[in-house]
Amino acid sequence: MQLEERLRADIVEIGRRVYERGFVASNDGNISVRLDDDRLLMTPTGVSKGFMTPDMLVTTDLAGRKLTGDRDASSEILMHLAVYELRPDIRAVVHAHPPTATGFAVAGIPLDRAVLAEVVTTLGSIPIADYGTPSTTELADAVRRFIRAHDGLLLANHGALTVARELFAAYYKMETVEHFARISLVARQLGGERVLSREEVNRLQHLRGRYGIAAPAPLCPPDHEAGDEVSCQTVDAPSSPDARLVAPAAQPRVGSLGLDDEVRLTYRELTALIADAVKQLR
Repeated sequence: MQLEERLRADIVEIGRRVYERGFVASNDGNISVRLDDDRLLMTPTGVSKGFMTPDMLVTTDLAGRKLTGDRDASSEILMHLAVYELRPDIRAVVHAHPPTATGFAVAGIPLDRAVLAEVVTTLGSIPIADYGTPSTTELADAVRRFIRAHDGLLLANHGALTVARELFAAYYKMETVEHFARISLVARQLGGERVLSREEVNRLQHLRGRYGIAAPAPLCPPDHEAGDEVSCQTVDAPSSPDARLVAPAAQPRVGSLGLDDEVRLTYRELTALIADAVKQLR
């Protein structure tokens, strides 16, 4: 099987998977892959990803001009082109609207807490790119701000984007983003996530080479001042082997908690409480 023929079949299969898993509805989503240094293979506009055939796909150059195909390339091609421009290591892009992850994007909540070892190792943090009107340069520019240091993004009020060196790896990262979002939502409903420490995050980062996992950039501390040229990711992880503080049990609690109940706070939550208390004293 020729390379292009195989890649066409792979895009069709990934389109079927994102549709059957409910990551897209109707004609949502788009998928692309580099054929070579000068050409892309991409899903067409106006077609359900669950019912594509290989002949429907479109080839373009890296400026987005159509080279072959009876249909037009996805209207969101500018977002894909921005990825390929800034990440020469990337060969594939998947964009979808997985419900739980998109819910976080709509709520303005990034998936940046270090709570799952597998996610820290493979994706690091998953920030939210600012809202941009779909199919415009606004969305492409929003993606540009983060894509140098992240293989997975939430798109504000829109969906999610994942990238990788080959097609199925990009798709599997989309699965990971949605799986992480579901677990995070359940944990928050049950009272909150127990965050891994910064030290543990660093250990997980060092395991990447052992597992053959490449990362666009190392994780950095939460106080890192990142400019336009992002050099590292930010992940919410306290700088202590103890990822959570335990408040003294003898202090009175608010609400239904009793005097002997244990309350656990993250460093961020404790800092916010102290800052609020200081304001009250002024």
